[in-house]
Amino acid sequence: MSLNDSPNGRKYSDEYQRSLGDPEGFWLEAAQAVEWVTEPTSAYSGVDAPLTRWFPDGELNTAWNALDRHVAAGRGDQLALIHDSAMVGTVTTYTYSELTAEVARFAGVLRAQGVGRGDRVVIYLPMIPEAAIAMLATARLGAIHSVVFGGFAANELAVRIRDAAPKAVVTTSGGLEPNRHVEYLPTVHEALATAGAPELPVIVKHRDGFATDPAALGWNHVDWDAALAVAQPAGPVTVKATDPLYILYTSGTTGTPKGVVRDNGGHAVALLWTMANLYDIHAGDVWWTASDVGWVVGHSYIVYGPLLAGATTVMYEGKPVGTPDAGAFWRVIEQHGVKALFTAPTALRAIRKMDPEAELLKAYDAGSLQTLFTAGERLDTATFHWASKVLGVPVVDHWWQTETGWGIVGNPRGLDPLPIKAGSPTLPMPGYDLRIVDGYGAPVGVGEEGNIVLGLPLPPGTLTTLWGDDQRYVDSYLSAFDGYYATGDSGYVDGDGYVYVMGRTDDVINVAGHRLSTGAIEQVVGKHPAVAECAVIGVADALKGQKAVGYVVLKSGVSIDPDALQKELVALVRKEIGPVADFKNATIVDALPKTRSGKILRKTMRQIADGDDYTVPSTIEDPSVIENLVPILSAR
Repeated sequence: MSLNDSPNGRKYSDEYQRSLGDPEGFWLEAAQAVEWVTEPTSAYSGVDAPLTRWFPDGELNTAWNALDRHVAAGRGDQLALIHDSAMVGTVTTYTYSELTAEVARFAGVLRAQGVGRGDRVVIYLPMIPEAAIAMLATARLGAIHSVVFGGFAANELAVRIRDAAPKAVVTTSGGLEPNRHVEYLPTVHEALATAGAPELPVIVKHRDGFATDPAALGWNHVDWDAALAVAQPAGPVTVKATDPLYILYTSGTTGTPKGVVRDNGGHAVALLWTMANLYDIHAGDVWWTASDVGWVVGHSYIVYGPLLAGATTVMYEGKPVGTPDAGAFWRVIEQHGVKALFTAPTALRAIRKMDPEAELLKAYDAGSLQTLFTAGERLDTATFHWASKVLGVPVVDHWWQTETGWGIVGNPRGLDPLPIKAGSPTLPMPGYDLRIVDGYGAPVGVGEEGNIVLGLPLPPGTLTTLWGDDQRYVDSYLSAFDGYYATGDSGYVDGDGYVYVMGRTDDVINVAGHRLSTGAIEQVVGKHPAVAECAVIGVADALKGQKAVGYVVLKSGVSIDPDALQKELVALVRKEIGPVADFKNATIVDALPKTRSGKILRKTMRQIADGDDYTVPSTIEDPSVIENLVPILSAR
């Protein structure tokens, strides 16, 4: 295939220019892939600008589009979901007919708890089929789900329950990690108490091997299996395209999570476009996203995207290494005939670390794999070249955010696949008017690093607002650069238009593909009675992309053993935020570098720790503080 050839006869350059020059026509055409109850007559409404409203007069049901319509089209016997649990050694499959029936029945369970259109349901589940079923059942009722990653601690779950004000919570006995069981029910119980909602109905899926009996907690719990056995199936509820489908909380720089709101119509249109054009995945193809339903990647490309497209989606409960070894991914590809894999660079680095010559790959036939996609963090060139060599297929990085819901920059494998450059996720996708600007919003030159911004309106499928707080949405994303969405990332564009994303411009870090607020970690560290002030920065880590490292100043007159303090701070962060923070290092320092206005120079600290070139700002209060910190930071 030449670079100008395309599986569907369309070229990236033409599609991209059309999406910016005629967004109305482009997205109305894309919307024809959706089965509407009321077909939209217009694509975009600017009535509520700068808030985004796509397909304002359209009506649909997302779960119907993901399930029922494939059954109605005669493909009910096709596999919809393969659940592969490396933790317990089982594979469970659902055809489209079976999954549709199961979702309809669980929608009946939710309806019996009073859940209806516009109500919220908080889902706190690991990677088990019930997670996808609960999400789709909520959508079937026209309700709004908010999935919370199972690794979050009680306080983090409580914050989300308090903000979303759900009608019900869905959970399970616990999650499985290598060599340990993680009990969920005590965490949920504590979260409900903290959130002031102890009477909230909790639907519990029982799993063997966990100690906590839900009845012993004295709460309003409903047994998943018992309720499902007597439930009356619920039909799909029609909603407006602009009605919310889900809330997904992402880290806020103040430590308060931001509830990203995704709509129904724009979301369905965007994901259907990406499955065909970005990923080249179609009805009947087997697609595997090795992520978690708690993250946006899991929402978009474990559950909704592949099912909307009529593909078979693989849900994997396990690790890239250790369940049982670094050949786990290759086993899944062979066993299920995976056409394309989407994972985070962290997983590839973990496999490479354990099996650098990919000896374990020789035991499997990975011939079904046509493309490896990565996202969640920057794909370093060493990992890119390693994966390309051992797999012999295109390794395609792409870049996006929780807020956007799908790729901002990518390589459209279903249009005309573009040349791949190591270190770049390639070119902006249709609908994203990407610019690189300086701090004043002025364009910068080719190859010059600046702020990555996106022209408004953002395309369909991106966030429409923040839950319950339109002003915070505007303040957080739309106020820094007039007429643009601020991604919070810096980067540059080369002479061929290829985008290079260099890192965050705020204090949100990326640990193994998980976005975490250093401000939130600092708030926890600052609770320790010995700590006067602290700074948490994300420093480069060969395996996880970044790791959170703390630097603390003790209160005057306080003396404490550094090792003891570090252990206590690690335990505190684990309790308050959860093991997902992966916070393991805290160092006592005499002082933190600050500007005269009191702002801690975290970026400068991070640059020193990473061994990058740095310039001490002229606004620094005491240059000697930086000088004293250099050997300490460099030691990281």
